[in-house]
Amino acid sequence: MPTHLHAAHAWLPGGFARDVQFVAGAPGPSALASVRADATRDAAATSVQIVVPGMPNLHSHAFQRAMAGLAERRAPQQAEDSFWSWREVMYAFAGRIGPEDLRAIAAQLYVEMLEAGYTQVCEFHYLHHQPDGRPYDDPAAMSLALVEAAREAGIGLTLLPTLYMTGGFDGRHLSDRQRRFSHDVDAYLRLLERLRALDEPALNVGIALHSLRAVPADAMRAVLDAIDAIPAHPRQRAVERMPVHIHIAEQIGEVQDCLAIRNARPVEWLLDHAPVDARWCLVHATHLSEAETRRLAASGAVAGLCPTTEANLGDGLFPLRTYLDEGGALGIGSDSHISVSPVEELRWLEYGQRLVTRHRNISASAAQPSSGETLFAHALAGGAKAAGGALAALAPGHRADIVVLDDASPLLAGRSPQQLVDTWLFAGNANLVRDVMVGGEWVVREHRHRDAERIARRYRGVVERLARA
Repeated sequence: MPTHLHAAHAWLPGGFARDVQFVAGAPGPSALASVRADATRDAAATSVQIVVPGMPNLHSHAFQRAMAGLAERRAPQQAEDSFWSWREVMYAFAGRIGPEDLRAIAAQLYVEMLEAGYTQVCEFHYLHHQPDGRPYDDPAAMSLALVEAAREAGIGLTLLPTLYMTGGFDGRHLSDRQRRFSHDVDAYLRLLERLRALDEPALNVGIALHSLRAVPADAMRAVLDAIDAIPAHPRQRAVERMPVHIHIAEQIGEVQDCLAIRNARPVEWLLDHAPVDARWCLVHATHLSEAETRRLAASGAVAGLCPTTEANLGDGLFPLRTYLDEGGALGIGSDSHISVSPVEELRWLEYGQRLVTRHRNISASAAQPSSGETLFAHALAGGAKAAGGALAALAPGHRADIVVLDDASPLLAGRSPQQLVDTWLFAGNANLVRDVMVGGEWVVREHRHRDAERIARRYRGVVERLARA
């Protein structure tokens, strides 16, 4: 039966509109059938005050949710801590996790994402094999654990199986701790073929190239040639064909190694050697020259920014204002999940710029004076591109992903529609997400996921056992 919803204020593709009537669940089970502004409430409609689209989370390593907080102590023998020392802690933790563990951890994470207003997650998945590098009896076991977790939680999933082959730009072999990430090109393409056969409305499958240091140039070309020969699913438009994600230019050391061995900066090299366009997502892209910033913006690719993780790891700051001035696309991800909140990602995207420039409202412009609305609109559009589907817009034919904000919260008292997003993003830490619909089905009501207690209970058991391992 279709769901009828009437919102006093709803964020449509042009911004907030008044008296918006939504019909979800007809003609398809997961789509918005109609969206009408300035509409009189019909008798069948449920009334709410403030509706916004669900936010895509364009970068996730689900297993890392269970290690959040475990890398915040510096070892006595270390003069300083960095991304590279954090990575060793992560490798040790990853070595303990099997398929059922991953499903429990991911399901808990996805519940937290939904309760925060994320309705789609791009899972950059490289934890493929057993800890000693041998494939599971089913080589897709770890990928399928993520699919099952997403189904269980009710979140949309863009699954990005990751190609990971070498330990550096010099082609060195993977370390023992990296062996479970490894594929050759043929095995990787077989995994991709297996996962693409799981065609369903809430699942999209793309590819991830872990990084330039982990994927040799010839392997990258072979995979890109192979996926270009794969026909799109009938429901996909051209830009939605097989999204391609890659970590890039996250650390200064990575930039220096690329310059030394490939005689180019990472983003420069990629733009010169790969067909980077609107289906690509360049995750982090933190350290860019001015020329790279302009070229990346012009390519149509999405810059996948993860401000809370980038701050936690000491990565650096993306050149936001220049990139926006050049018309670049961006989206947000929670990456290592030391925070699971689109509010905090967008807030710290802006705050980092304020700290380094010593000015305010860096995201705003003469055309759009609101920092909050600028960032929110960019994250919706860029996240939808990176997820490879028609998401993040409350419009007919799009998936019915609806977030209802808590109009009873004191934080929103006395706010006009033009002040709602700014207040949501920059005023206080209370979670203002009250209800969440994904694909026409309510998964969060009154701030609580429909299956939160059972999923959290299983998660606690898994994490307690891993802590004893």
